[in-house]
Amino acid sequence: MKVAIGSDHGGFDLKTALVEHLKARGEEVTDFGTYDKNSCDYPIYGEKVARAVAAGEVDRGIVVCTTGIGISITANKIRGIRCALCSEVTSARLTREHNDANVLALGGGFVGPLLAAEIVDTFLDTEFSGLEKHSRRISKITELEG
Repeated sequence: MKVAIGSDHGGFDLKTALVEHLKARGEEVTDFGTYDKNSCDYPIYGEKVARAVAAGEVDRGIVVCTTGIGISITANKIRGIRCALCSEVTSARLTREHNDANVLALGGGFVGPLLAAEIVDTFLDTEFSGLEKHSRRISKITELEG
């Protein structure tokens, strides 16, 4: 699977750990930065990841900032993106099964690397259920994009 990942300085440590985890899983990883802990703006990296997913350059995206909130809001501004902020495994599974989320947001200040790896594994390994009710709801969300 092709996975794009990006973070600001607040998510840098967790992103770095996740890049290694993803590579160990055998995923093809595109790291959009940031590449150090110097203060930077999360919208830059959230947009890069979201645009790669929306363009079909990668299968899924992962974005990380300190809380996961700002970078998830950013990703969701891009047409075709359904980004979910998850801090435990069950929501990661359900957002894939029910919402067909294509970008995962994590809060580097709230989720440690071991739990984050479990959340990422669940997010990447769970398929969309394809149930009519969920497809119908996703269509209604897509209609809101204009």
